[in-house]
Amino acid sequence: MKITDVRIKLVSGESRLRAIATITFNDSFVVHDIRVIEGEKGLFVAMPSKKMANGEFRDIAHPIHAEMRKEIEDAVKDSYEKALTEQPAE
Repeated sequence: MKITDVRIKLVSGESRLRAIATITFNDSFVVHDIRVIEGEKGLFVAMPSKKMANGEFRDIAHPIHAEMRKEIEDAVKDSYEKALTEQPAE
């Protein structure tokens, strides 16, 4: 399975959320609401999740293998960095 598109929506504000990503696989399957978050050790990519009745969050879509997770994280982070350089100066 290949990532064929990554779209980034930059988020401004005081929260740690920096962007929301949408990725497309094989030009035929889309995953929305992947979050780019500024953590204590730098940026990390969080898969889409929903809040459970007990208050915890559970991923609703996620890679099964470490290799695919890395491929997704790298593609999202690269696209995020590119979006930052392309945004208009304020």
